[in-house]
Amino acid sequence: MSVGVLLVTHPGIGSSMLDAAQRVLRIMPLKVSVFEVPWDVDDRDAYSRRLNQELRDLDQGQGVLALVDLYGASPYNMSASQEPGRTVARVAGLNLPMLLRVFNYAEKDLDGLVAVARDGGRNGVIGDG
Repeated sequence: MSVGVLLVTHPGIGSSMLDAAQRVLRIMPLKVSVFEVPWDVDDRDAYSRRLNQELRDLDQGQGVLALVDLYGASPYNMSASQEPGRTVARVAGLNLPMLLRVFNYAEKDLDGLVAVARDGGRNGVIGDG
């Protein structure tokens, strides 16, 4: 068993990130899915139900790491309300270095992947001036 990964983003972001990661790694070492929330969510309850279904599908007993594009936005807020008994950890600020790092440390538990994601995202941002 391993941790599932759910990219919870605004439209186009999560799918593009996953496409890029698949291009680099070819094979995904963790069960991963994308859940994209429209900018103008018309039925939050319906999206919350779909999000919970995605979490159920990904959870193999070790929890789910939700990598979210923007702290405080709808995808982040919606990913906070999961079903009782489900273990979900969120990391906001999704970027490609973060995602690749998570996949490179697939053997870690949920807490370990949270640290890997946070550090990979932060360390992947480099200034040239």
